[in-house]
Amino acid sequence: MREPHRLKVVLVVVFVSLCVLAVVTIGVWTWAIVLDLLGIFSTHEEAVYFALVSFTTLGFGDVLLPVEWRILGAMAAANGLLTFGLMTAFLVEALRHVRLGQFESRRKSG
Repeated sequence: MREPHRLKVVLVVVFVSLCVLAVVTIGVWTWAIVLDLLGIFSTHEEAVYFALVSFTTLGFGDVLLPVEWRILGAMAAANGLLTFGLMTAFLVEALRHVRLGQFESRRKSG
C-alpha cells in the first residue's frame, strides 16, 4: 500500500480490465452458443457476430433474428447493458479499495 501510487493503480486497472473483458467474452459466447444450439443462424460465426453486436448494445441491424426469436435480441442487449454496468461498478470499487488502503497507509505513517 506504500508509494508509488501510480504503478499500483495501473496494475489494478489492467487486472480488473482483463477480468471485465473475460466476463464480457463469456457472456457473448454464452449467447452465441444458445443462438447456435437453437439453430437460429446458418453459421456459428453469424451467431457470434449477432451475440457480440447485441450484447454490446451496438445493434448494427445487418444480421437480424427471425420474427419468432426477436425477444432474444432484446434480452441479450439488456443482459449486456447490465453486465457492463456491474463491471463498471467492479472497476470503480477495486480502484476505491486500493486508494483507500493507500491513504490509510499514508495516514498511519505520516
